[in-house]
Amino acid sequence: MAPVEVPGNILLPAVYDIFWSAVCFAVIAFVLARKVLPTFTAMLDERAVKIEGGLKAGEIAREEAATLRQGLEAERAEARREAALIREGANDDARQIVAEARQKAVVEAERISANAARSIRAERQAAAVSLRTDVGLLATELASRIVGESLTDAELQSRVIDRFIDELDALTPVAVEET
Repeated sequence: MAPVEVPGNILLPAVYDIFWSAVCFAVIAFVLARKVLPTFTAMLDERAVKIEGGLKAGEIAREEAATLRQGLEAERAEARREAALIREGANDDARQIVAEARQKAVVEAERISANAARSIRAERQAAAVSLRTDVGLLATELASRIVGESLTDAELQSRVIDRFIDELDALTPVAVEET
């Protein structure tokens, strides 16, 4: 067999292949340019609008959050001030209650002390009266033994007792009053 001669350059396709390839390319480019490209562009525009809306909404939300945060900080500061005032008021009330309780305790202690002093005075007087009576009876009995007569006369007995007690009072007036 005879070798087949290849005309021209083997890297270049035939003219009819180039022509039909160009026609197919033009038809596909025309369809893409008329149908696909506008749809694709509309989709991209819609997506860009959504992204811009989302960014604006995010910025608005960020600003609102900052405003809310500032409001919350102001409320928190106000709450702290109110709590400090309440604490201060409670401390003042506590001090006042303690002062009143101390004052009441002092008044009660003074009252108890005065009652005790009155009670001691009354008991001292009762003891002095009882002691005078006992001393008078002993003095009468002693006088009757010394004299050798019975002092049965009440008037005489009373005078002897009074005189004896007066003599005792004259001798030790301070000791009886202080004890």
